[in-house]
Amino acid sequence: MTAEEMKADGAPLEGVDITPKQDEGVLKVVKREGSGTESPMIGDKVTVHYTGWLLDGTKFDSSLDRKDKFSFDLGKGEVIKAWDIAVATMKIGEICRITCKPEYAYGSAGSPPKIPPNATLIFEIELFEFKGEDLTDEEDGGIIRRIRKKGEGYSRPNEDALVEIQFEGRHGDRVFDKRELRFEIGEGENFDIPHGLEKAIQKMEKSEESVFYLKPSYGFGSAGNEKFKIPPDAELQYEVKLKSFEKAKESWEMNTDEKLEQSCIVKERGTQYFKEGKYKRAALQYKKIVSWLEHESGLSEEEESKAKSLRLAAHLNLAMCHLKLKEYSQALENCNKALELDSNNEKGLFRRGEAHLAVNDFELARADFQKVIQLYPSNKAAKVQLVTCQQKIREQHEKEKKMYANMFQRLADKDLKSSATLQTSHTEDAEMKDAQNGVEDKSEVEAEA
Repeated sequence: MTAEEMKADGAPLEGVDITPKQDEGVLKVVKREGSGTESPMIGDKVTVHYTGWLLDGTKFDSSLDRKDKFSFDLGKGEVIKAWDIAVATMKIGEICRITCKPEYAYGSAGSPPKIPPNATLIFEIELFEFKGEDLTDEEDGGIIRRIRKKGEGYSRPNEDALVEIQFEGRHGDRVFDKRELRFEIGEGENFDIPHGLEKAIQKMEKSEESVFYLKPSYGFGSAGNEKFKIPPDAELQYEVKLKSFEKAKESWEMNTDEKLEQSCIVKERGTQYFKEGKYKRAALQYKKIVSWLEHESGLSEEEESKAKSLRLAAHLNLAMCHLKLKEYSQALENCNKALELDSNNEKGLFRRGEAHLAVNDFELARADFQKVIQLYPSNKAAKVQLVTCQQKIREQHEKEKKMYANMFQRLADKDLKSSATLQTSHTEDAEMKDAQNGVEDKSEVEAEA
């Protein structure tokens, strides 16, 4: 930008007022039109190039000079207000010039030493790309959020919160689900709400309106959904408005009686999920019991007995869920915790034996099944599994025996080959020496003649 493009003090500034308040705090001029129809939304990661000037034409910063694009999360207060407002109006490839009054830039403080107090600034910005916010713990792109309208406050629904949503689900261009719904977080599966959407709702604020993009593993998975005619491994899109919610009590908000009462309720709920084959859902319920009661102290004798019984049941049931889900390390962990509470527990020993067996730790599995039979002689399942262990151990020994026999044979063959090579080498050395001696003798005879 040339100095001639800057406005002299007192002269009117050019551009369209893009501030929500229409107070001319941010004026925008498009210098090159962008492409496409979409603009960045709140929470999107945007990537730009920019140059900034004071009104007198002094350049104070430029990503172009550094040859390094700049990225930030839109609408999260990571940049000055003018940028959050302006970039939200841009399209990919667009170049615009914005003029920002101090209250939308660095205000009365400025940004020493380059930006003085109460400075009006001019920026030229080019938008290269934007992408939604990844809400997954693994950051695998399985749940992407794009916020159409920011919510109110800072509170968000937690597990078991009662939420009221208005939503529309799409597969490709087809709307397959559109309704208003009131349900408890954790119960979404009963209302054909995929678990990925439940997870997403827990990141929303009241009155927020967002679009969520779900990969198959966070949607209806490999099974699809017959009711909605969703095929296996389908990517889904949901537009959701969180109308209201009531948070469930956190652990620290409940007294002992409430924790014990709620633990009994979620235990029954978990058992129902388990019977329906919904093992992940069941596990979530049992985990609540552990989180509520594991570190509870100052209990009466009766409360302690009830809490211990609930914790034991939770760990045993968690172990069973993880066995069903083939998550054997977590099954072992919960069996061990159950056995810390009751060292001779029949189910704890048996399920630990099953977990050991599943990961081919046959000796450890055998020890567990033997202990079950010793303590509970009528346990026929343990006897069957013990026979399986012993068979697996014999097979393993035979395999190792053959492996070592083959290894020793290979070593013997190698030694034999080395010996033969060495003998050949000695013979060749002797023949070479004789040949050399013959040459030397001949030379001496010739010298004497």
